[in-house]
Amino acid sequence: MKRTIALALGLVMTAPAIHADDALTKAVKADYDKHLDALFKDFHANPELSFVEHKTATKLAAELKAAGFEVTTGIGGTGVVAIMKNGAGPMVMMRADMDGLPVEEKSGLAYASKATQEDRNGNLMPVMHACGHDVHVTSLIGTARRMAAMKDKWSGTLMLIGQPAEEVVGGARAMMEAGIYKTYGKPDMALAFHVAAGHEAGYIDISDASPYSGSDTVEITVHGVGAHGAAPHRGKDPVVIASEIVMALQTLVSRTLGPYEPGVVTVGLFQAGTKANIISDHAELGLSVRSDNPETRKKLFDGIVNIAEGIGRANGMPEDLLPEVRLAVESTPPTMNNPELAQRLRKLWTAEFGAEMVGNKPKDNMGAEDFPFFTTDPAIPSVYFQVGGTPKADFERAAAGGEPVPSHHSPLFKVTPEPAVRRGVEATVTALLDLMPKK
Repeated sequence: MKRTIALALGLVMTAPAIHADDALTKAVKADYDKHLDALFKDFHANPELSFVEHKTATKLAAELKAAGFEVTTGIGGTGVVAIMKNGAGPMVMMRADMDGLPVEEKSGLAYASKATQEDRNGNLMPVMHACGHDVHVTSLIGTARRMAAMKDKWSGTLMLIGQPAEEVVGGARAMMEAGIYKTYGKPDMALAFHVAAGHEAGYIDISDASPYSGSDTVEITVHGVGAHGAAPHRGKDPVVIASEIVMALQTLVSRTLGPYEPGVVTVGLFQAGTKANIISDHAELGLSVRSDNPETRKKLFDGIVNIAEGIGRANGMPEDLLPEVRLAVESTPPTMNNPELAQRLRKLWTAEFGAEMVGNKPKDNMGAEDFPFFTTDPAIPSVYFQVGGTPKADFERAAAGGEPVPSHHSPLFKVTPEPAVRRGVEATVTALLDLMPKK
């Protein structure tokens, strides 16, 4: 049976329908049992920090090369690019991030990380895959092995990316600055996924809009006039001025954005002074600003500047000593799914895995991702989806008052790897076969 799925990218592509592909399911299961399970446990037990993922990148590259891909390493630091050309057709990119976090693992797993590693600044840190990137690289390898074994079922060029340093929002930018699209070609479409402890194992969550928000770091230097703590009237206290700014910022989202327009302004850093009885001449604030589109971002930026400078003036500071606001010190744009491509894949996966295992749930936080550095400039139609990693029984136990499900970045974080890895491979391969039909 054939079905035609229209993708509003200027083309209409027709591909065979895939209904409960038992052959794919069995092949992925067999590969997991014989190969991927041990790989996952090795990745989990031996995590590496951002931009120093040398052993992880070496292992990933070796696996992709063994699957038949042309592999290049050391891109943007420790990045890996693997290419498989299989005749005429679109180029589709699939990305997996591979760095761990400076967290000491306390999950109790038999294969828990005991690793320590020096970061790029020479600091010795504990390391843990506390966000599931071990699932991502293992699934990428599984995808590579399946696509290599199924070359008779697709046409085009498959680009697989092993990306460093997602946790510090730097790896994707570094690989783009290294010119990967100039070297290997610009993908026609791009995919990525994240394992989600908050979703049932094997569940696929795919948004039509923005699965991850944009993130900006904003810094504010609040000037004052130093004085003795016993004579505050002889100075201008920057701690008081900065405190007023912090409190005023709490109204920015609620009184600037509409009730259904998401935005976050968090003050995560407040530093001032050296001694209890000295009024400093400055204070430093560090803000995390989250938004889902450029319009909201501008509203928040404008509001931060107006609040900071206005409170400086209200405290009698001259124009040359008003608070200095530095916008977008670090930033990543929002991850925006192409709605037509997202709807196409949701329909495909629903037919493959069942309506109860595929959905479009509203997000409950404004976490950010650096994947859009691959897809924003130049603009590439893309989909970033989530794959559940926690058994349904764990949620039921937590709801009954039992042990809560650990969050990402927690030292207790863990997912059940087999259903997450296997569904990551199955969903990706199913999507690729549909997007790259045999000519």
